[in-house]
Amino acid sequence: MRQQFEYHPLIGYRYIAGLRARVPHESGGYLLHTNAQGFRCEHDFVPELRPGKPRRVLLFGDSFTAGDGVRNELRYGDLLEAMLPGLEVYNFGLPGTGTDQQYLCWTACAQGIAHDLVIVAVLVENIRRVASRYRPFVDEAGHRRLLAKPYFELDAGGGLRLCQVPVPREPLAPASLPPAEAGFVEQGGRHAGLRACVNALGLKPLAQRLHAYQPCPEYEDAEHPAWRLLSAILAQWATRVGEHRVLLLPLPLYQHVEQLADASAYRARFEALCEALGCQLHDPLPGLLGYGMAARRAFRFEQDVHPSAAGHRALARSLAPVLAARLGLAPS
Repeated sequence: MRQQFEYHPLIGYRYIAGLRARVPHESGGYLLHTNAQGFRCEHDFVPELRPGKPRRVLLFGDSFTAGDGVRNELRYGDLLEAMLPGLEVYNFGLPGTGTDQQYLCWTACAQGIAHDLVIVAVLVENIRRVASRYRPFVDEAGHRRLLAKPYFELDAGGGLRLCQVPVPREPLAPASLPPAEAGFVEQGGRHAGLRACVNALGLKPLAQRLHAYQPCPEYEDAEHPAWRLLSAILAQWATRVGEHRVLLLPLPLYQHVEQLADASAYRARFEALCEALGCQLHDPLPGLLGYGMAARRAFRFEQDVHPSAAGHRALARSLAPVLAARLGLAPS
């Protein structure tokens, strides 16, 4: 498969600019197209508003927003443009990134671009990514490697300190990682070994129901270090943009959408944070739960947990009336 990403000293990586590639996928594959700035967006980014497009939104997130698994035009950001004539969406989504890297992406790549609103789409599992310093991957030879990422620490006064920048370019062998750093490798979920066994046996939904599975326990305590770090990053981002021009969009995991896990803890954290910051919150989960179970199961792929075209469509339908009211746009 053709290489999709290139090194970036602050963010860690971004897409290769001007890329057109066919990506293999269980859906049969999809076309990936990037713009001149190295993001998966149908628009090249320009500072000024375009004629006929009086409203512009800057959209940040990870692979759920970048659209792994679907063509560009089927993603919720692109669908919003079709639903709301006059709206232009600049999609800065980057797969595999945490909210910390997305904030750095805003600082490095979005300054000087005219906009009405910044949407920060936080896949709720990203609370684990912001607390990590390395991300595992398998290289072309089949060897497990670690990719360093930028990260923030909280200082004694609660301020943010940026670390590991410029980001080391070369991947690391896990054995070369200092013992003190071993706990900062992103695991991608809890109980990895048990999870692989359960998945292989096809017992995951049953196991999650029986054991009251909680995929993101970090949200259960408002003083948890990972939540304190994530909320500090979001607070600094909102302050720099201007709180009234930020909308936080917590994206639920499929376990929440399919009611295999309790979402109340993360929902409470984001509600309290937005109230404290004075920025807007749109929680899509209640709207997604309004669909029948068969429809909700179709919001993701059979094996891949990323949103399917149906999942992106449901997210767009949830968000469109909020943006229409906020930006004074008439839905099509």
